[in-house]
Amino acid sequence: MTEVPSTPLPATITYPIAERLNLAEQIHGRDIADPYRWLEDTADPRTEAWSQAQDVLARSWLDAVPGRERLGGRLKELMRTGSVSTPTWRAGRAFFTRRGPEQDHPVVMVRETDGTERPLLDVSALDPSGRTTLDGWSPSLEGTRLAYQVSVGGNEHSLLHVIDVESGDLIEGPIDRCRYSAIGWLPGGEEFYYVRQLDPALLPDDEKLFHRRVWRHRVGTDPDTDLNVHGDGLEHTFYYTLTVSQDGRWLVVSGAPSTTKHDSVWIADLHGDSALKPVILTEAGVQCSAFVARDGRLYLHTTLDAPRQRLCVADPENPTEWTELIGEEPDSVLDGLRWLDGDLVVLRTRHAVSELHLHDAATGAHKQEIPLPGTGSLHGMSVVDALTDHDQDTVWFGWTDFVTPQSVFRFSTSTGETVLHEAAPGRVELPTVTTQQIAYTSKDGTTVRMFVVSGEQKPDLPRPALLTGYGGFAIGRGPGYSATTLAWVEAGGVWVHVSLRGGDEEGEDWHVAGMRQNKQNVFDDFHAAAERLVRDGWTTPQQLSIMGGSNGGLLVGAALTQRPELYAAVVCSAPLLDMVRYEKFLLGRLWADEYGSASVPEELGWLLSYSPYHRVVTDVEYPSVLFTVFESDSRVDPNHARKMCAALQHASSSDPTKHPVLIRRETEVGHAGRSVSRTVALAVDQLTFLANATGMEL
Repeated sequence: MTEVPSTPLPATITYPIAERLNLAEQIHGRDIADPYRWLEDTADPRTEAWSQAQDVLARSWLDAVPGRERLGGRLKELMRTGSVSTPTWRAGRAFFTRRGPEQDHPVVMVRETDGTERPLLDVSALDPSGRTTLDGWSPSLEGTRLAYQVSVGGNEHSLLHVIDVESGDLIEGPIDRCRYSAIGWLPGGEEFYYVRQLDPALLPDDEKLFHRRVWRHRVGTDPDTDLNVHGDGLEHTFYYTLTVSQDGRWLVVSGAPSTTKHDSVWIADLHGDSALKPVILTEAGVQCSAFVARDGRLYLHTTLDAPRQRLCVADPENPTEWTELIGEEPDSVLDGLRWLDGDLVVLRTRHAVSELHLHDAATGAHKQEIPLPGTGSLHGMSVVDALTDHDQDTVWFGWTDFVTPQSVFRFSTSTGETVLHEAAPGRVELPTVTTQQIAYTSKDGTTVRMFVVSGEQKPDLPRPALLTGYGGFAIGRGPGYSATTLAWVEAGGVWVHVSLRGGDEEGEDWHVAGMRQNKQNVFDDFHAAAERLVRDGWTTPQQLSIMGGSNGGLLVGAALTQRPELYAAVVCSAPLLDMVRYEKFLLGRLWADEYGSASVPEELGWLLSYSPYHRVVTDVEYPSVLFTVFESDSRVDPNHARKMCAALQHASSSDPTKHPVLIRRETEVGHAGRSVSRTVALAVDQLTFLANATGMEL
């Protein structure tokens, strides 16, 4: 591809004027300055004027970085692999999603018993603008109806609809306020259980994003007449998920206040009085998910007395009397299971790498390890849903690694073999890369691991590096296909992902070691990874860039303020940065159990010790920084990035033409789902910014 000449990078940069207020408030005896609080208010004309000026500045710089068109073309090509999801089986029909090489969004497909398949739901057809994203979908037990949820413009409001599978006709919808709702169909396809928020118009202003309830709904009726099943009297921040057993007898509801890992589980006999009875409550302080399997037993997947998870069973009619079936292991995490024809298929992760095992469902005894395609990550398992269906002995699962786009494999207990079921539909020439997992020692002596993807097994010379991680909310990440990773490595860089404390890679203890008063461990793990890469000769501080989003944005925000000399460039996306006021915006109050609350004197001390916005100081040579924010973000308020950007532009003593501080914003897109074209456009800006700052030629 011939590179189109770009406009030269600006010879000078003048940052838009941002008034510094002499504003400080006293909290628990501490004077806390907040000079850019006015940037929290999007209705303030100064905020809009400042934002528009920043838009012009960011585009003048980003559009001039060389290599943009070449990189964009390669990213599009690497995204042409497409993807396919694990099938959900209903009465012989397979429901799944597939995104083809030219498609912006995945399409829900149905494969009939004779093998013919057809598209069932394509959000690109519903909304050619690309602003509508698919949040979730669930076929009825008979496979005759499909409930699906979509959001528009990134708001994640999840409008619920039901369509007829045969005709594709809309039966009902939209039903609003269904964010994060599971669907539990009852036999017959006429009713389902779901989660819906109360009408915000009836709620206090500071609680309008909360107050969810579990409802029973009859298809075609006014949702305002639905039966309120559960949630009254509990904390307004509770989120719920639910399952209904295949015979329609048992309803199991799980919930937790906010994002805490303190779960409650309730069960109801729908053939009896239908009253939900507690199995375990949040006071136990543990994670617990549960479902009733085809064998009629209640399975409980829990951290109770097992930080790395164990599996217990109970009689649904006596659900508080548990028996351990599969115990905790010392060096792996039990992450999931499926009941399979008298066996249990058990997913474990060992240092963030997936494993599958087969156990006897009656005794829990280990039978064999199921062969997997390689070293990678498993996403989603499914089995047929009725005793009359074929392939009773088969489990399907999604699979990916650093060079394998998401594909589907299947394992049969009768053959003992794992075979490819369906590959990602696109065919793309991939770069040759090597991947390895390196163990290193963090500041306090803890062993941490990182995945290193590069063109060489060992460094032959220092090169531009991109270091990333997350480190929070018990969220882990294993090997996975990424167009941005491959494009960076193909251009001569090294890409590194760290399994930081705060995630779940080593179980709940690993999570606890990186939350609340232990949050600094996450940043220390990250700094230690950077230092190890430099020490081993992979890179230098002048070639080392970092990138993170959401809680990962907090990570890189803390990194750049704690060790500005260690990093050359930073991409900080949809970040939390003002840790004193984060609870006041959008879903912020949900995260107090993870971070601590400024309303508690001791916890305010934890937050101030690393809050990036409050650690910006003058006369420091800060690295190049690009903030990327999304105006429809309903989780993390973009005001974090606005305030931090203004603070860094004021304080940094670096030459702005060599180390600029920029903020890139998008409208009508939110925190998570987006089209492929928008994903590529964002990645081009992020990677070219980092490449320019680290000396990489694209």
